[in-house]
Amino acid sequence: MQDQDYMRMAIALAEEAASLGEVPVGAVVVKNGVVIGSGKNAPISLNDPTAHAEIQAMRAAATHLGNYRLVDCTLYVTLEPCAMCSGAIQHARISRLVYGASDPKTGCCGSVMDLMAEQKLNHHCAVERSVLAENCGELLSAFFKQRRLEKTKK
Repeated sequence: MQDQDYMRMAIALAEEAASLGEVPVGAVVVKNGVVIGSGKNAPISLNDPTAHAEIQAMRAAATHLGNYRLVDCTLYVTLEPCAMCSGAIQHARISRLVYGASDPKTGCCGSVMDLMAEQKLNHHCAVERSVLAENCGELLSAFFKQRRLEKTKK
């Protein structure tokens, strides 16, 4: 499989999140060509501010491996990770991050700041940006457009 195939899996998870009223973000963790963890945004439904898609996917992958270190794994996520998720990615020792849409408000992999390139930190992963970015961005735009429409109707 290729990066776009894994990103399509993440997009399907993002669509599930949107159907539950969550911000549409999905993520999958892959090791040696096998998906070992997946997640979708769930902070609202779980009442958990840490229940971002990336965290959910990494928790599942760590459980699968029986190890919190996710060495030689790639994380695919539909939206550029925030500071919390970027920190978790580094602590997990993810080897490669692939994301779709950039996040100009909270993105910490190049947009607002680039924690993945911070030389003072002890772990760095390779970052691939903008894989199926248009698809990922359209999902987010449609979700927030619908939210705004619902607010104006109230």
